[in-house]
Amino acid sequence: MFYQIWVALLYLYGIILNFIYQCPEHSQLTTLGVDGKELPEVYLGQWYFIAGAAPTKKELATFDPVDSIVFNMAAGSAPMQLHLRATIRMKDGHCVPRKWIYHLTEGSTDLRTEGRPDMKTELFSSSCPGGIMLNETGQGYQRFLLYNRSPYPPKKCVEEFKSLTSCLDSKAFLLTPRNQEPCELSTN
Repeated sequence: MFYQIWVALLYLYGIILNFIYQCPEHSQLTTLGVDGKELPEVYLGQWYFIAGAAPTKKELATFDPVDSIVFNMAAGSAPMQLHLRATIRMKDGHCVPRKWIYHLTEGSTDLRTEGRPDMKTELFSSSCPGGIMLNETGQGYQRFLLYNRSPYPPKKCVEEFKSLTSCLDSKAFLLTPRNQEPCELSTN
């Protein structure tokens, strides 16, 4: 009798916890309107890297020395191509420019990075105004990245990102400090 009451109480406790800390299903993540032909103009332009999340700290280690990153996404010179430029402000104050070329995958929402055949990037909407979330996967890693049009989005946006990614098995979290002025994006 005691055992049955104990099991019923634990079951009820589990239901209550599940209700309070309800995690969205991964399928509830909404992929952005990439139709495999072109990225809508609303996603082009300047973005700030805000936070990252991954199953382990190792997948986020590349961002440890970073203070801030400013990105610019533009349509490429060829169809189904995107040019991504970034300027990374390191914690030591140096600015590091970077360039990538993404290729849209026909019939898919995936982006492929030129020169990195193992890397896949998926774009997801964010409940945060002016926000976008990326899921990058490659050989031996997976990480979620939060970007925003503003370098300082509302704290609620970061908290929602952290909560969502923890539900998706991300135990490591990184918030860019953004203590220094962002570097200027080069026009080249």
